[in-house]
Amino acid sequence: MAYNEELAFRIKKNLILQNIDFVEKKMFGGLAFMINDKMCIGIIKEELMLRVLETNYEDLLKKDYVRPMNFTGKIIKGMVFVESEGLSNEKKLLEFINYGLEFAEKGVVKSKKKK
Repeated sequence: MAYNEELAFRIKKNLILQNIDFVEKKMFGGLAFMINDKMCIGIIKEELMLRVLETNYEDLLKKDYVRPMNFTGKIIKGMVFVESEGLSNEKKLLEFINYGLEFAEKGVVKSKKKK
């Protein structure tokens, strides 16, 4: 198992209940959820991966079980991992998912900026 399939089910269920259109893509050796053509929520092994707005990034890092994404030996600013212990119930999962959804709504992907 490359990623936690139960966590994937929980995320999908949450997005469906909120009537959010999404596309699943296998990437990073895990699963990513694309919303508004932006990768904003994902799973790598047992952890939730989030792309978050710059204004939320530092505050989010102060939360328990959250750390900067360090996928290739380099910290990727604006992206975080949430350890599975921080996702123990649906309320906690939703709290974190909402950070990714906010990025999907308001965030700008540098490679997609208009010139």
